[in-house]
Order: sequence, then structure tokens, then C-alpha cells
Amino acid sequence: MQGGIFTYGLLGGLAIALLVAAFTDMRRRQIDNWLNAGIALAAPLFWWATGLSLWPGVAAQFGLATACFVICAGLFALRQMGGGDVKLLTALALWIQPAWFLKLIVLMALIGGLLTIVLGAWHIARRQRDKLAIPYGLAIATAGLWVIASQYLPAFHAATAAG
Repeated sequence: MQGGIFTYGLLGGLAIALLVAAFTDMRRRQIDNWLNAGIALAAPLFWWATGLSLWPGVAAQFGLATACFVICAGLFALRQMGGGDVKLLTALALWIQPAWFLKLIVLMALIGGLLTIVLGAWHIARRQRDKLAIPYGLAIATAGLWVIASQYLPAFHAATAAG
């Protein structure tokens, strides 16, 4: 990565967008299309700022995002994933390198599983009869923030590599 204030500004913007996605998903169980579109449309600026080559760099990001969308759209069709979650994860696939995206998926699944257990227990404890809705955008955003911090922030990367 070439670094620079512009790159870190874009990463900061992505981090803020992920926090907004997590908050709105927790509050309304919805991630707005304008937010997902903004994340996706800012990815080419990030590619340019980091010096990502068209081949294989940008092509790999498009391939990853396409594969992510196809798999997640299948999960959406089976009612296993929300539409906003599909779009958020696909938009993140445009930003994060394939090896790190796999780490994001694993961490997202772990956080999502824990979130499901906690909210499920809370739902049962309150004796609610309605269907449980998990704000999975929280798991996606948390995993995304962890990847951003561990991949792109030198101080965090040095601390995780040493520990």
C-alpha cells in the first residue's frame, strides 16, 4: 500500500460508513441503499490511491464481489440473509483483498453466531412470540472494521503481529 492521507481518509470514510450501517441495522433492521452505493462507488478511488493494478488487482476485486453477490443472493432467495446485508458485504468485497476477505467472512460468522445466541436468549427471556430478526449488519461491520484496522493501520498491524 502506498499510504498517504487520502488513503487513510478513504479508510476513515469506510469505517464511518460501517458504523452507520451497524447502527441503522440495529435500530431499524435496515441498511440503506445510499450507504451501500456510497461504499461501492468509493472503491475505485481506494484502488487508485493504493496503486492497485487493473490486472490482476481490480479484476480480482470485481471477481470477489461478483462471487460474493451470487452466493449471498442465493442466501437471500432462501431467506437466510437480508438484502441490505447482501449489498453491504458485496460492497466490502470491492475494498478488501481476497485473502483478507476470507478472514472477514470467518470473523463475521463467529460474531454473527454469538449475536444470534445472545439475541435469541434475550428474545426467549422476554417471552416474545414474534420472529427474531438478527441485525447481521452489526457482524459484517464489526468484522469489516477489524480487517481495516489489522490490514491497513500500521500500529494495529504491528501489535497483532507481535502478539
